[in-house]
Amino acid sequence: MKTWHYALIVFLGGCCYGVLSTFVKLAYSAGFTVKEVTGSQFILGTLLIWVVALFSKKKKLTLPNIGKLLLAGIPVGLTGVFYYQSLQTLDASLAIIFLFQFVWIGTFIEWIVYKKIPSTGKMASIGILIIGSILAAGIITDGGIELSLKGTVWGLLSAISYTAFIFLSSSVGEDTPPVQKSALMSTGGLITVLLVFQPTNLLHLSVMIGVAPYGLFLGLLGVALPPLLFSIGMKHVGPSLGTILTASELPIAVILSAMVLAENVSLSQWFGVVLILGGIVAANVKWPKTQMKSTSLESKSMLQE
Repeated sequence: MKTWHYALIVFLGGCCYGVLSTFVKLAYSAGFTVKEVTGSQFILGTLLIWVVALFSKKKKLTLPNIGKLLLAGIPVGLTGVFYYQSLQTLDASLAIIFLFQFVWIGTFIEWIVYKKIPSTGKMASIGILIIGSILAAGIITDGGIELSLKGTVWGLLSAISYTAFIFLSSSVGEDTPPVQKSALMSTGGLITVLLVFQPTNLLHLSVMIGVAPYGLFLGLLGVALPPLLFSIGMKHVGPSLGTILTASELPIAVILSAMVLAENVSLSQWFGVVLILGGIVAANVKWPKTQMKSTSLESKSMLQE
């Protein structure tokens, strides 16, 4: 596959996360708790990816490699825990903004850890994304917002864990088949959620049946697909560009909040969505420098003649 194919796959992985906040809010409004929603999501999502793994290409892994992939799944589980906690006290549009901070956190970590200084174009792209995120969240048009300290902390923690998830997706188990890798990372996420939340209510059949439709949908888009898509594409695009591509989650969250939750989305918010998409495109544009250089050399030689 070409590089842009892998970029599209990572972009779609980000879109999956953009869907989550809307349907988590729907599950909360239906009377389910954060423990029930998160627990059912990870149980059903992990089962889904393992069913696919049974019929997919697998590689014999050593115990240390299995352990690494399970540990790499911890940020997957923590992102669900932190993000859904923030949704209890923050509007969906605000919670996604805090999660969205992974865009600059990822670039900063790559700079510190890998000594890879971001290019001017990438910094400009991040600037566009941040401006677009502020507009898309409706912070300016709402004329002041009330922030929950608890929700803010949970939201920022979700950004940090999501950044770790993106980095580990590109660096751990590179030779492992994507479906097998996704299944093991999802299992690590499930173990994390069960240890943190201990959702014992799901042992009641009536509760499990009631929350199952939400858990199945959230499990597909929040547990099964993102690790799979990131496992396929992230190692080819790199964590820095990957964090920019996964910014696709914010426009999706805004669009769904308008379509599904019937939230009022202003013109400036739509403009923010367009800016974010523009920032993603700008980060992926490669100017033909070599062609420009060769053209200038040709023109110089013609002048000399």
